[in-house]
Amino acid sequence: MALWSGRFSGKMDPAAWYFNASIGIDQRMALEDVLGSLAWASQLAAIGVISQNEFKQMEMGLTTIQSEFENDLFDIQPGDEDIHSAVERRLYELIGETAGKLHTGRSRNDQVATDFRLWVLNHIPAICNVITQMQQSLLKRAEADFGLVFPAYTHLQRAQPVLVSHWWLSTFWALERDQQRWQAVYKNTSFLPLGSAAVAGSGFAVDRFSLAEQLGFESISQNSIDAVSDRDFAAEFLFAASMTAVHLSKLAEGVILFSTREFDYLALDDAFATGSSLMPQKKNPDVFELARGKTGSMIGLLTGLLTTLKGLPSTYDKDLQEDKAPVFAAYDYLTVVIPVLAGALDSVTLKPENMEKAIDSTMFATDLADALVREGIPFREAHGLVAKAVRTALADGIGLDQLSREKLVELGIPAKLMDKDLFSAEVSINHKNLPGGTGIQAVRKQMDQAAWCINQNKKFFGGKNE
Repeated sequence: MALWSGRFSGKMDPAAWYFNASIGIDQRMALEDVLGSLAWASQLAAIGVISQNEFKQMEMGLTTIQSEFENDLFDIQPGDEDIHSAVERRLYELIGETAGKLHTGRSRNDQVATDFRLWVLNHIPAICNVITQMQQSLLKRAEADFGLVFPAYTHLQRAQPVLVSHWWLSTFWALERDQQRWQAVYKNTSFLPLGSAAVAGSGFAVDRFSLAEQLGFESISQNSIDAVSDRDFAAEFLFAASMTAVHLSKLAEGVILFSTREFDYLALDDAFATGSSLMPQKKNPDVFELARGKTGSMIGLLTGLLTTLKGLPSTYDKDLQEDKAPVFAAYDYLTVVIPVLAGALDSVTLKPENMEKAIDSTMFATDLADALVREGIPFREAHGLVAKAVRTALADGIGLDQLSREKLVELGIPAKLMDKDLFSAEVSINHKNLPGGTGIQAVRKQMDQAAWCINQNKKFFGGKNE
């Protein structure tokens, strides 16, 4: 029997019932629902709405239900509209009419909002844990590949040489921003709506601060209308998930490009690649392509929820039944894909000889312009002089470093600069040892800072994400 059926004399249309029910989705919040009910029952007992004996019965019944969920023994019935009615129905079976007192002063509106927030709080640490795994893989690659150099790209054109470690760490720091975002989502979720009832607040003076502490929330909601309608935390969850997916997609795209014959900077391990059903020579980066492709679906989840939320009046509307499925889907995606990508990165083999060959003398044009600046020439003028030199070298089919002294003087570039080791990747890189640069010392400091960040992130949830 539906929790709301007393108002109606007839039965709901079977198709409408199926359409209305959410048990297939929200049963994932079963343990959170039991925990919220236990806390609520304890408050009803504390203010004398139920007796201590009745509380003991409820406690016994709810812990039995908790055990059934934990051991996959709970039997969902066809008449269970949602997880809340399923738990209450089972509680009636276990303790009889006393179960009818559990819902005193509580609505499914604040109940579901509490369950959902609890679920998010309980599952964000797992997401942060797998992000940490990916960060550890990136740091491990940076350490293993330290000293190797390859071209960095802007506009997908060869730009300047960088340490490969610097490139690996570029994704580390993107994921570090994700860690900070997830921690912010965690904090913004940690407000207890329980006690808001349907819209106006509970008619029984439960201690909401005590409830919050009992359930692990940092504080309580301040407005009952807002509390039952607020799904900012779900939207923030999906935004954080989308940004994490975007960062993974960018990394995946880089690996896909660099594994092609056109680049040939790295090779994928057989364990993380597939073949073609037609072309025997193919080795496809499907794991990375899926990570890139599923990012569109992740962004779609965020867009869908925001579109649902933008047209709702205040308080609870049934549209909000659509809030949980995208969050669950995003969680499932991230906790599956990130460990796979981390394993794939660990197995990648680099090809240093190909990376070194890809660094040609035109990539040191900026270093030559910087050298002119050190001779007292304004940078904009130096930029123009070097640009002419690059044009001339390209027209002659030679490298920038192969221009004759006569031609350099003709172009306005002091020939003595060519006596300096300007066309060395090592020299170029080590001119960039400022914090955040690609120099050897700067990247060593980056790796130290990255290791520190990993340790700090592990502490945020008090060990829950280790």
